[in-house]
Amino acid sequence: MQPVEIKKNIFWVGAVDWDIREFHGYSIPSGTTYNAFLIRDEKIALADTVKACYSQELLGRIKQLVDPEKIDYLIVNHVEMDHSGALPEIVDIVKPEKILCSANGKKAMIAHFHREDWPYEVVANGQEISLGEKTVRFIETKMLHWPDSMFSYIVEDKLLISQDAFGQHWATSERFDDQVDQSKLMYEAAKYYANILMLYSPLVRKLLENIKAMGLEVDMIAPDHGLIWRSNVGGIIEAWDRWSKGITTNKALVVYDTMWHSTEAMAHAVADGLSAEGVCVKVMSLQSSHRSDVVTELLDAKAMVLGSPTLNNGILPQMADLLCYVKGLRPTGKIGAAFGSYGWGGESIKLLTVALEEMKFQMADSGLRVNYVPTADDLAACTELGRKVAAAMNSASDQVNS
Repeated sequence: MQPVEIKKNIFWVGAVDWDIREFHGYSIPSGTTYNAFLIRDEKIALADTVKACYSQELLGRIKQLVDPEKIDYLIVNHVEMDHSGALPEIVDIVKPEKILCSANGKKAMIAHFHREDWPYEVVANGQEISLGEKTVRFIETKMLHWPDSMFSYIVEDKLLISQDAFGQHWATSERFDDQVDQSKLMYEAAKYYANILMLYSPLVRKLLENIKAMGLEVDMIAPDHGLIWRSNVGGIIEAWDRWSKGITTNKALVVYDTMWHSTEAMAHAVADGLSAEGVCVKVMSLQSSHRSDVVTELLDAKAMVLGSPTLNNGILPQMADLLCYVKGLRPTGKIGAAFGSYGWGGESIKLLTVALEEMKFQMADSGLRVNYVPTADDLAACTELGRKVAAAMNSASDQVNS
């Protein structure tokens, strides 16, 4: 694959990872990319690197443009190893004049690579450096999503190199947003936000407000994963604004695991009650739906109803896994309820209810449990539970709109 010129004398030189399928708990069946950008000017700069195993791909693309030893500056926007893993090899070859990074970036590189002798130059928020015809302005984005994170903005080109912000995990031969299926692109962008950035939504809102206040003109966003935004910059910024505000649709998830299909039957009955009240329902079995896909659907869902049978006085392992994962991402403004079948103890419903309450879900019901196999009356009660959740959703919407 050749380098790709994204702006005059600015080139994508990254790598495509076609085979990766998991990213610290997040399922990425479409693979990913590790984007790096070479800026060719009086001073030559490389913004970010790639995962260590792709260092030769990165160097191969750079060599098609310049001798790597002629690179003056390395810009490290984010030290996570999928973007800095190749850094030691690149530093040894390039012998850069400067490694430009945030103060936390310097600390993180020393902690990762134990090289205090590298030519670090810490840049401040808003600081600019000239490469010749091009000016790079650095924008601190602490905790989006690591303490070291920053953006690099190429002033003359109105290009925002945004490290992990606005990215997607999607391996493609195409480099730009307008070259791929738009529904797939926005789904992958939503999945990325839900599974990586949801926790930091208050900081995302602040960042977007700051960019607007700075009057920053952006006509291209180049993230470190996925497609580069050149045609729908406004669309992805608007989507991040909406996601960071927790704006929901009239959608509910019914998420469950089951042993002998009793909780499954209850889940379908709950979904029937929601649907009867005009709610868009998505039923997700944890035997076929990955935790990260559930979280993606939760991003704009108003309610999540959880179902699990009781196992060893607890809940099924895949439900426990989901709860642990969701808790860390801290969704806000959601309605919740719990249900499940049991043989004798029946503790699972209480455990699910407590877990949802701890995550500050507004509970629509105290929980519904059924002994062994549900009867017709039991399923009718499940349908009624769905109606109660729909009523709570409508009530919450009325409060927001009043």
